[in-house]
Amino acid sequence: MTTMRAAVCTAHGKPLEIEELHLRAPLPGEVEVTLEAVAICHSDISYAEGAWGGDLPAVYGHEAAGRITGLGDGVTGFATGDRVVVTLIKSCGTCGNCVTGRPVICENAGAPASPITRADGTPVVKSMNCGAFAERVIVDPSQIVKMPEDMPAESIALLACGVITGIGAVINAGRLRPGEDVVVIGAGGVGLNAIQGARIAGARRIVAVDMSEEKLDDAMDFGATHGVLATADEPWKQAFKALGRGADLVAVAVGVLPAYNDALRYMGWGGRMIMVGMPHSGGMAEYEPVVQAFMGQHMIGSKMGDVVIQRDIPWMADLYRQGRLKLDELVSNRWRLDQINDAIADTRTGKARRNVILFDS
Repeated sequence: MTTMRAAVCTAHGKPLEIEELHLRAPLPGEVEVTLEAVAICHSDISYAEGAWGGDLPAVYGHEAAGRITGLGDGVTGFATGDRVVVTLIKSCGTCGNCVTGRPVICENAGAPASPITRADGTPVVKSMNCGAFAERVIVDPSQIVKMPEDMPAESIALLACGVITGIGAVINAGRLRPGEDVVVIGAGGVGLNAIQGARIAGARRIVAVDMSEEKLDDAMDFGATHGVLATADEPWKQAFKALGRGADLVAVAVGVLPAYNDALRYMGWGGRMIMVGMPHSGGMAEYEPVVQAFMGQHMIGSKMGDVVIQRDIPWMADLYRQGRLKLDELVSNRWRLDQINDAIADTRTGKARRNVILFDS
């Protein structure tokens, strides 16, 4: 049994509390990773706010990087000391979705009993199969990928969620073809990566839509060719003007209902809307289905960019090492674990690309 520090959610909507928790040793088929960095995703904040329910106490966090410090019996392909990215994507490898290249929607990815407890034996939920707002995690081998030694830990951590979700949304889910036109609604952490994905895939023009001029400037740095303020009157008309027509692909990279209500207005004939951002449970969007039927438009859900992490993360890491994928530039600030509530508050302002917690080596 290992003792570790973790940021624990004890009540939805309240600050996280730093506690000393117990982590059992890895069981057969499990891996222990001592973390170097974990990024703060808006999904973690939404969970902590109670947007999607969930049992408490819980440890959130799911964008992490670290080194393997323990292997359960039967684990192959990894060794103690390996540097890895830790994702929430747990897959069985044998269900219909896994064997057809869709492990993000594995049918058998249910979580076993949490390996985390308080000193008195109270179970603590390992949220999203990770529980990475902690110094160590125990995960399934399907959740990790070996990473190069020359990459900063914070850049590796970003590959666990925000980067793969944004890039994968346009390339894997959206099947963007060279020369197509793209609109990305929301130029935050995920949106900037959707923009990068569109640039890498050879989009003709990329229009970023956001409520912040500052974020539109960021979008241009990451590959957008045009920026449109969402606060403008009928902003989709400005996007049409920039493209000369409706978009082939519209990626909704924010979980707010007005973005979903407006997204279809940006699309052209045969366009695809990629649904990435996750509104709170119970939120309802509105659209006029006769338009989609008549114009042959598509609405496509994208979970975690439809990635296969063992295929896509090494590819993205290689693009980074070639200077073709921006990762370092996504990191807004670096924080200690005991500053996590300040980091979350900073993330809530919407100004940060990604805040990252760095652990002591």
